[in-house]
Amino acid sequence: MLVTTKEMFKKAYDGGYAIGAFNVNNMEIIQGITEAANELNSPLILQVSKGAREYANHTYLVKLVEAANILYPNIPIALHLDHGDSFELCKSCIDGGFTSVMIDLSGKSFEENVEGTKKVVEYAHERGVVVEAELGTLAGIEDEVNVEEGKQSYTDPSTVEEFVAKTNCDSLAIAIGTSHGAYKFKPGTKPQLRFDILEEVSKRIPGFPIVLHGSSSVPKEFVDMVNQYGGNMPGAVGVPEDQLRHAAELSVCKINIDSDIRLAMTGNIRKYFAEHPDHFDPRQYLKPARAAVKAMVAHKIKNVLGCANKI
Repeated sequence: MLVTTKEMFKKAYDGGYAIGAFNVNNMEIIQGITEAANELNSPLILQVSKGAREYANHTYLVKLVEAANILYPNIPIALHLDHGDSFELCKSCIDGGFTSVMIDLSGKSFEENVEGTKKVVEYAHERGVVVEAELGTLAGIEDEVNVEEGKQSYTDPSTVEEFVAKTNCDSLAIAIGTSHGAYKFKPGTKPQLRFDILEEVSKRIPGFPIVLHGSSSVPKEFVDMVNQYGGNMPGAVGVPEDQLRHAAELSVCKINIDSDIRLAMTGNIRKYFAEHPDHFDPRQYLKPARAAVKAMVAHKIKNVLGCANKI
């Protein structure tokens, strides 16, 4: 019942909106995301990183996503591997029920990236699974992704046509200034995505779905909540939501969101612990955390992605 991203990306590209790709790690996160998407009639990508797969176990996560698919049969849901770093990992996810995988060899040479991506694409396409690839590298830290500030590289638009033609990938993640994690930009600076690169890439591969990683906005209200209740996150800054909305109006069909979910959950759990020091039942503090995830995702769907009522 899970779907690939092909049809949802085509509709998103033509409609000037993006699909939210939300990282999942446990039941409460999956519940919050899918409840929001169901109420707003939004297509959905649930994505699993290598770290999440190791933490929660492949089978648990697949079955939780399948359960959501049963509960909400009218919502198109794709199950995606985020930042697969090897053919073996991608193969395991393809064989294990994922409908989409990302092979991220952006840290390799262009030739190695092409060769490795092509191998994954050939295996995936034979089994009806789609593949996301990446050109350019983002700074920041998130699970296994760790690129030092100053060592990131913008995508070179002159390389995208050759890369897509040689690999036959289905979507392409590019680097235009987004960053992994909650510390994307220096405090006091005005973040600005490189829309000139995005527009040039779009001209060179018209109609082709583009992906933005590292696109959490790091809402100040949740950073403040974390800090107010015992956390220590000074200087956490994200991508302005109006810039993400503009990217969705262009050729970006998939926007990845992870840190915002973590912040919403953690802020509310810290708050709950502070206000209810006598409570110890996980259901008590995970319930408001799940509600916070749902509210966060609903906001993104309506105000950033523009994909509400797009089924």
